[in-house]
Amino acid sequence: MSVRSLCLAILSFGDATGYEIRKESTEGRFSYFDDASFGSIYPALARLESEGLVTVREEPQTGKPARKVYSITEAGRTEFIETLCEPQAPDTFKSPFLLIALNAANLPADVIRRAVERRKAQVHEELRLLTDMHKDEECAHPGSDWTRDYGIACMNFTLAYLEENGEALIRIAENAARPLSTAAE
Repeated sequence: MSVRSLCLAILSFGDATGYEIRKESTEGRFSYFDDASFGSIYPALARLESEGLVTVREEPQTGKPARKVYSITEAGRTEFIETLCEPQAPDTFKSPFLLIALNAANLPADVIRRAVERRKAQVHEELRLLTDMHKDEECAHPGSDWTRDYGIACMNFTLAYLEENGEALIRIAENAARPLSTAAE
């Protein structure tokens, strides 16, 4: 999915400012679908507007500059749906934790133990965010519950795997017992 499609996806749920779109795409409920940098949102919105896929209106604010509110057009909705009908790219998954795990035999056991505990804490936080999303849901979108529940199931599996197999990863490091080499050597 492109940043362009991500913007259209967010706007398909309702009007939003650029700031709201940026927040939703980087740390909100749409942050799970694709990576969107702060610098990519506004250029994508400008292109979408120039192509007639979104409209923008200015809303005056007391003591502040007017805020720009974006709306998806019918043409934008049509393009978004057509994009979703194309075969999707494979899901991507990147994990600094898994790079540490891959190199467990080269690291001290305490480093691995901390990495496992940090990853468990991160998963617990993701679960909290996904669970809180349900409480804060403003609109009852048909796919929202299913999508959130899928994310919760993935996080629960990850947590269970770490609980059941974290010690095995630590033992890899203990059995290798290789000290970290210093940069000065």
